[in-house]
Amino acid sequence: MALTHFDGKGDAHMVDVSGKPVTARIATAAAWVRMLPETLALITSGEAKKGDVAGVARLAGIMGAKKTSDLIPLCHPLPISKVTVEITPDEGLPGLRIEATVKTTGQTGVEMEALTAASTAALTVYDMVKAADRGMEIGGLRVLLKDGGKSGRYEAP
Repeated sequence: MALTHFDGKGDAHMVDVSGKPVTARIATAAAWVRMLPETLALITSGEAKKGDVAGVARLAGIMGAKKTSDLIPLCHPLPISKVTVEITPDEGLPGLRIEATVKTTGQTGVEMEALTAASTAALTVYDMVKAADRGMEIGGLRVLLKDGGKSGRYEAP
């Protein structure tokens, strides 16, 4: 498979998507933040000193999706039509599971926007409770679903 972000000389360039049809696109990405059980309890009880951790992280994820083309070189700016960020406590982890879904109607996919939303939300969780738990671990960042466009549907196993 050829990498499309390089021209014939091997120089990086933004892919020309102007010839592609406009289609509905969706992508979902996930990540997790593992923490001490006491830190998770602090978050779920609403007693974190910086406030509503999940609420702020959700907002940060949405904002991250909207800024993806400013952060990732060669990423197209897209008219995002919807972003959702779900943050779920998981005592078995222990920590928070994050799932971000992004939708658009356009000529290129929104996988990068979904990944950026999930990672920005995870980083925000870390920032908000790092004083209580500097040993938190962020991981599991991956695309769970991608649909729309020429390459069709992808679902992670």
